Amino acid sequence: MNILMISDVYFPRVNGVSTSIATFRRSLRRLGHESTLIAPRYPQGGCGDEENIQRVAARYLPLDPEDRLMRVSAILADTESLRRQHYDLVHIHTPFAAHYAGIRLAQRLRVPVVETYHTYFEEYFHHYLPLLPGWLTRYGARWLTRHQARQLDALVVPSSAMLGVLADYGARAHAEVIPTGIDFAELSTGDGNAFCQRHGIDPKRPRLVHIGRVAHEKNIGFLLDVLARVRTSLADVLLIIAGEGPARRSLQQRAERLGLAGNCLFLGYFERGPELWDCYASGDAFVFASATETQGLVLLEALALGTPVISTAVLGTRDILAAGKGALIARPDVDDFSEKILQLLRQPRLRQRLSQEARVCARDWSSEIMARRMADFYHRTAQPGCEPPAKPLSAATRPPSLHQSAQRPR
Repeated sequence: MNILMISDVYFPRVNGVSTSIATFRRSLRRLGHESTLIAPRYPQGGCGDEENIQRVAARYLPLDPEDRLMRVSAILADTESLRRQHYDLVHIHTPFAAHYAGIRLAQRLRVPVVETYHTYFEEYFHHYLPLLPGWLTRYGARWLTRHQARQLDALVVPSSAMLGVLADYGARAHAEVIPTGIDFAELSTGDGNAFCQRHGIDPKRPRLVHIGRVAHEKNIGFLLDVLARVRTSLADVLLIIAGEGPARRSLQQRAERLGLAGNCLFLGYFERGPELWDCYASGDAFVFASATETQGLVLLEALALGTPVISTAVLGTRDILAAGKGALIARPDVDDFSEKILQLLRQPRLRQRLSQEARVCARDWSSEIMARRMADFYHRTAQPGCEPPAKPLSAATRPPSLHQSAQRPR
């Protein structure tokens, strides 16, 4: 098949949406499917090593300086050129300019249109629109989701929890759970000792790692509170935070107020590659506490590299942690999370067992498996006369977890 994808974000903007798009495009290509991606043009340039990406002029956003707003008119102006590519389907990845341009392109090209619901916007908007009351931003996110779902032939969600969210919203569109997988061809073995040496970290120190966008919704402030509690028992514990984002400065100030300047290391973004894999491998544990993840790709990457995970199991992360392998699941309170960290750091045999389990568990999330599911979804959506039924989602339509026989986290 030949797929036209469109997104409001992509590399060099680093986030889960960019990673998901890149992973699916590579894996689909290996299966013989082609794709073209329409994405914003960034001041720092794009990814010159990727084929079939069309960069579109985009405006600066004062409230969100990391992102850009594409010009819909510039996208639509290229309709005739796109028509000659004979696409089978349009796949939208974000609900802003990309959504409205994607809908109009699908109409002009006379092909079906699907969209992936990557982000739980109900829990995001209030961080970036603080002057508006929370009830209003939640209502706006739900209304927008219902409205946009009506314009689609089908929806993709990355976790069973998000399927439930859309059902609760009353979104009228056929929806299927297709998570982003791990591309083991991209992922190499990490060298934690080499990472410590490069960054002046004593390899004997107990080390925790958090990788991801440093944003308010990631709940990193909670991890700092946990770190302060753990430090009372392990004075030399170190939390490595890799990533950039709007919350970095306030988190650094909070760490200083808690007296954690010597226990917390902010390292910024790492390109996807050996340095990032080494960062994962440098941790005795990967810690995570976000309550807004639609999936939690960083958890899968940590598991695939053999780094035990200590995390809350909320929303999309429940699917990943459902097998109970390679991870300790903590309640979202400082005491329990701290106890789980101390338990793992003090028990080398436990760390070794979880590390072995993690690598095995991650194999269930191969990007090839997920790409085959996506390709099948595309085929069924694009077949004439086989349009998915447009009916409200309900509990009966929600599929079981990927780990059907596993116990749910408690």
